[in-house]
Amino acid sequence: MATGKSALKTKLFEKMEAWKPRIQKLNKEFGNVIIDQVNIGQAIGGARDVRCLVTDISYLDPIEGIRFRGKTIPETFEALKPFTVPGCEMPTVESFFYFLLTGDIPTKEQADEVYKEWKSREALPQYVMDVMRALPRDTHPMTMFSAGVLAMQRDSIYAKRYAEGMKKTDYWDPTYEDAMNLLAKLPTLAAYIYRIKYKGDVIIPSDPKLDWGGNFAHMLGQVKPYDDVARMYFILHSDHESGNVSAHTTHLVASALSDVYYAYSAGLNGLAGPLHGLANQEVLGWIQSVMKKMGNKLPTKEEMKDFLWTTLKSGQVVPGYGHAVLRKTDPRFVAQNDFARKHLPDDLTFQYVNTIYEVAPGVLTEHGKTKNPWPNVDAHSGCIQWHYGVREWDFYTVLFGIGRALGVMANTIWDRGLGYAIERPKSVTTAMLEEWAAAGGRKPKA
Repeated sequence: MATGKSALKTKLFEKMEAWKPRIQKLNKEFGNVIIDQVNIGQAIGGARDVRCLVTDISYLDPIEGIRFRGKTIPETFEALKPFTVPGCEMPTVESFFYFLLTGDIPTKEQADEVYKEWKSREALPQYVMDVMRALPRDTHPMTMFSAGVLAMQRDSIYAKRYAEGMKKTDYWDPTYEDAMNLLAKLPTLAAYIYRIKYKGDVIIPSDPKLDWGGNFAHMLGQVKPYDDVARMYFILHSDHESGNVSAHTTHLVASALSDVYYAYSAGLNGLAGPLHGLANQEVLGWIQSVMKKMGNKLPTKEEMKDFLWTTLKSGQVVPGYGHAVLRKTDPRFVAQNDFARKHLPDDLTFQYVNTIYEVAPGVLTEHGKTKNPWPNVDAHSGCIQWHYGVREWDFYTVLFGIGRALGVMANTIWDRGLGYAIERPKSVTTAMLEEWAAAGGRKPKA
């Protein structure tokens, strides 16, 4: 049974118990039903589009984009409208996490419970601060962030209870506690890193009256409407089904029954890669280089078109365009674009983002070497951060990491609740592939 007095934890336990028979029936009665085939290109190309993971937290539709618990991004924001802080536009992250974890839109009392739970757990242990201060100040902020998460493993409730001995059916319980502790502390940890690294070591204490996103903005040293930027950014970057590197890495490590600190530290290390979370930083750098080449004056569409063609003909790419799954403009781009049109319409960097958006899809389509000529979330993320003064762009991936934790923690709790197995795909050799290629495919053994 669920332990503790949390109503959220009790509801979650009931939902997982009701869900288990569905998984057990599928596995027992329909385990041999084929849902996908794998070709040589997928085996060599990073298992692209191979359906072999299960998650009910989010699903990435090629046309509609990400769906959180079945809802599109606009539907999610609309459903969570009642949980907007007075004077703000974006719903609280607390209400969103309740929805992500349970699949239900919370009541005010249920959202408030998450707020109170996180507030009671947000204090950063002194030893974590000591670890941060022991690192050279020129250490990359993602290294510091990952190290901070890993350092907190000493307080893992799951690791302690596992060592003492507990039933498999109880694994989810301390995993929930660890996840809630970790989520509560992430904004505090990230803001601490930001202030000691970039702001003269002047720490801004937490404000007990502010929600998760608003408090992060406060601890960073930001003012309105950056609190809404933080809420929006964390929600949009929370989850993107389980196949991307950060989500998959966290799932993989946790499948070995490593606690969430081990698992998410590993996920952050994947997020730090230039083909994943680092991309928003690279896009902003590219846009600024374009602005410099054009004399920091807004070009006409024709001038931008000529520039993009020159870029492509030189063998370079247009950063921020294309996506492994999506085949339309990323709804996360659209959400940020709507916010920017309202709050920073005259910002030159934003105007460049828009001009590129108006021209690039047509150029890329004509170029014919991309499956998706539309912008992804990274084409916009850095622009808004830069406008509000968060210009330390090597910190942008940390912002991504704070948001991504929401999705992977929800997934990990459910994975433990449903008793999913350790992940262990099978490898083949190049010689095997060559043999099967010559034979027109692998022949099943009798």
